[in-house]
Amino acid sequence: MIWAPEMETMPRKELQLLQLRRLQQVVQRAYERVPFTRQRLDQAGVRPEHIKTLDDLGRLPFTRKSDFRDTYPFGLLTVPASQLARIHASSGTTGKPTVVGYTSSDLRVWAEVCARCLASSGAQPGDVFQNAYGYGLFTGGLGMHYGAELMGLVVVPVSGGNTERQIMLLQDFGAKIIACTPSYALTLAEALDARGIRPGSLPLRYGVLGAEPWTEAMRDEIERKLGITAVNIYGLSEVIGPGVSNECIEEQNGAHIFEDHFLAEVINPRTEKAVEFGEVGELVFTTLTKEALPVIRYCTGDIASLDPNPCRCGRTFVRMSRIMGRTDDMLIIRGVNVYPTQVEAALVGVAELSPHYQLVVTRQRTLDELDVSIEVNEGFTKHLGGTFTGEEAEVQELTTRCQQKLLGVLGITARVTLVPPGKLPRSEGGKLRRVVDQRKL
Repeated sequence: MIWAPEMETMPRKELQLLQLRRLQQVVQRAYERVPFTRQRLDQAGVRPEHIKTLDDLGRLPFTRKSDFRDTYPFGLLTVPASQLARIHASSGTTGKPTVVGYTSSDLRVWAEVCARCLASSGAQPGDVFQNAYGYGLFTGGLGMHYGAELMGLVVVPVSGGNTERQIMLLQDFGAKIIACTPSYALTLAEALDARGIRPGSLPLRYGVLGAEPWTEAMRDEIERKLGITAVNIYGLSEVIGPGVSNECIEEQNGAHIFEDHFLAEVINPRTEKAVEFGEVGELVFTTLTKEALPVIRYCTGDIASLDPNPCRCGRTFVRMSRIMGRTDDMLIIRGVNVYPTQVEAALVGVAELSPHYQLVVTRQRTLDELDVSIEVNEGFTKHLGGTFTGEEAEVQELTTRCQQKLLGVLGITARVTLVPPGKLPRSEGGKLRRVVDQRKL
């Protein structure tokens, strides 16, 4: 099913004319209403009237995540905060979240693109939809919720986690489509298997999976264990949230970018020059229809490629490959963005700790786990009488305190291990490896 065929199957030439007109409008709006953007454009020697063709996009300066931090919380808005209909936020690198605002018009656009995602994933009006993405400041849950309602699905807003309840509702309400992270889909599959519930015995047929990296091998395992067709959804809060692109069930080979709303580029992250279709580089997005917080050439940090070849589903939008990596040190753990600097920010000022730590990310079964090893300092060791076994009551209390601080900053639970001074790696002239990602993605 194609939700908006007049847009999703538009001939490329007509689409490019629409993109140009919308690009000119969004640049004009940002220039007039956002002092930060106007200063950037003036520094680059570009004014809105200079945008004559889509090729002129390359003249515009980039927007980066740091710009959200530097203008926190509302410095990138084109409307007063009092005119917003909703505020969402994602984790930031130093404890401050990345704030995004939506007008009522933005929320309608967001619901529209999420409805397209669900349609391309196999949903039909009247289907029961179990939404297992988290609700709250995270954009996943509410984005998919309103898209499903717009499409006419029967929404079960169960949110994330609580596997026992998820299984009960799958059985009792008969959801045909579910949205969650790929790792949680595997958790559900294991839990169903443990209860003797065979793949295909439930009405569940489709999964809209995203918010973390996953592979074709993981897709095969999910489809086999759950008896569903699993498709990849992509989005990021700075651009809109979920709904930037989605695979179609016809090919499951690259996610169609909804190009009437999001203008995509891939650049060489070193030269910052655009690369050709099929070449791998950093994904860059320009929003074409957002009112409250348009972004111009936002560098996502995600590594991928673009494919303009026709798809048998009939959509004419380009497809983006799976995310192949990151240009920075951000980790995605259970759908949450985590930076090593957040760990530093959380633990700075804890008197008993040294500045030496290491993060290890694993996936022992189906869910990602974050282990944080931190050295205590010499003063704490002396307080313990010069010995450190890890079993002391003071160590247990400090461990609990660190876990609580990390939970408050990261939004996920981390296992904390305190170690004696000198036990963690030190830099030997090169870049210190603070992060060890042991997941086999």
